[in-house]
Amino acid sequence: MMVHRRATGHFAARIMRLQFAVLAVLGVLITATILYTSYENVFTKAQESSLTIARTIASDPEVRSAVAAEAQKETLDLPALRDGYLQHLATETAAVNGAAFVVITEDRGLRLTHPHPAQIGQRVSTEPVALRGVEEVTRAHGTLGESVRAKVPVYAPEGPKRVVGEVSVGVGVQSLSDELWRSVLWVAAFALAAVLLSAWAGLATVRRLKQQTLGLEPGEIVQLVRDQQAVLYGVTEGMIGLGADGVITVRNRAARQMLGLPHRTDKADVVGRHYASASLPERLVQALREGTRTPIRLEVGANSLVATINPVVRDGVDLGRVVLLTDVTTVEALGTKLDAVQDMADALRAQRHEFANRMHAILGLLNLGQQEQARDYLREVLASGPLVSPVPGLQRVADPFLSAFISAKAITAQELGIDLRISEDSQLFAQIASARDAQDVTAVLGNMLDNAYTAALANDAESWVEIDLLSEGDTLHLAVADSGPGIAPGLEVFDPQVSTGSHVGPGHGQGVGLPLIRRLARARGGDVWIADPGGGGEGAVVSARLPAVLTDDNH
Repeated sequence: MMVHRRATGHFAARIMRLQFAVLAVLGVLITATILYTSYENVFTKAQESSLTIARTIASDPEVRSAVAAEAQKETLDLPALRDGYLQHLATETAAVNGAAFVVITEDRGLRLTHPHPAQIGQRVSTEPVALRGVEEVTRAHGTLGESVRAKVPVYAPEGPKRVVGEVSVGVGVQSLSDELWRSVLWVAAFALAAVLLSAWAGLATVRRLKQQTLGLEPGEIVQLVRDQQAVLYGVTEGMIGLGADGVITVRNRAARQMLGLPHRTDKADVVGRHYASASLPERLVQALREGTRTPIRLEVGANSLVATINPVVRDGVDLGRVVLLTDVTTVEALGTKLDAVQDMADALRAQRHEFANRMHAILGLLNLGQQEQARDYLREVLASGPLVSPVPGLQRVADPFLSAFISAKAITAQELGIDLRISEDSQLFAQIASARDAQDVTAVLGNMLDNAYTAALANDAESWVEIDLLSEGDTLHLAVADSGPGIAPGLEVFDPQVSTGSHVGPGHGQGVGLPLIRRLARARGGDVWIADPGGGGEGAVVSARLPAVLTDDNH
């Protein structure tokens, strides 16, 4: 747990650092942009203001006349200028409009006005370009320091258009600095608000991510995805994952093949759909709806599946469920075939026990010197045959393997008090083609006999079971009739969920025998069906057809 919390803390710290880094970059960019824009706006306003003031003064008729008069003088009367009309006008205009200075010159560039009267009569410190008849707005450094300066020519009041002086108006740096500092304060306030908002958003984001990722690091999430892919596509069992809302989130290839689901590229793919509308088998949908925890059987096509539904919970959080699918078709088929082999083994064991007992009796007579009695006992053994009496009509079965198997099943029938016989209409002169075919034949016939034994024992009258065998080319036809009460109306004996008591012995009768042998027969192109359900005092008849299991030598 300590490692988990530390890893989660590292993840949260990285997110917070990333957010603050992004915020810092954005803050620098925004600050620079705002400062640059404010700086340019201040200068633009100062340029427009200074140019307007200069144009207003230069167009005043009295100013034009006064400047023209001073331009004609050889020597300026400084005392008169320092206390004259132009100086008063310049000083008043600068004060009213907030200008740093208003300087008027005559055509030689000599100052007629200045904020410092001592500078009147001296040549301007910058180039008087307006004397050439042009307007100019610059950022310059003069006797009054850094300023935004507008220069406008002053024309003679009458006669041809002639420049007699210029008006220079400037706005000082101090006003610019004040504007910029106000902008900086606004930017600082914005940045502080952004930091607080980012911190709150970062904490909320980290908390949300921890909830959604269950506190896992990104590397751990990637590893989980890789493990999921390895598990999903590395196992032969089918797997279907469902979220807590019942929506299918994942399924592997084995599940798609077992259930016949659409391919992932198909628009009808079950991923992303609710399990109730994903074309799953109805039995599985019902189990998911009811929350069944015990394994359930599914019949899908020719396959028999076992589905197990497991809930998934992590740290107390319901993440959904996982459905595991196992194909037991082959296992059940092998089980049925092994039952037939077991029947044969039991018969051989009984015959061996009988043979050993009789050999011991003969050996005892010989040891006692009773040779004549031993001979008589051997004659009786030869006359009586094996321990189990031969099945009536067994001579009609030419195949030795099938004949031995029926004899073995006759032992079980005798122990249960059931009379097992071969129908007089049976005609089986062909041989079973191969050992594999013999396994399939005995598996089908053995299950049919087990069901018939159970049904026959349910009747209080004399119990009997009759086998009818017929060969048609390489196809074997089977029918097993019994003396039982018959199959109840409406009972679907081929439904795996229906128990018919289809096997003899403890632990059987779970309703899987008949469906299994039907799948086995259909896999070979044959079938198993109820030829006569019986009832009314008559037993049922179950029939089967198995193609390509016999040799066709007689046709």
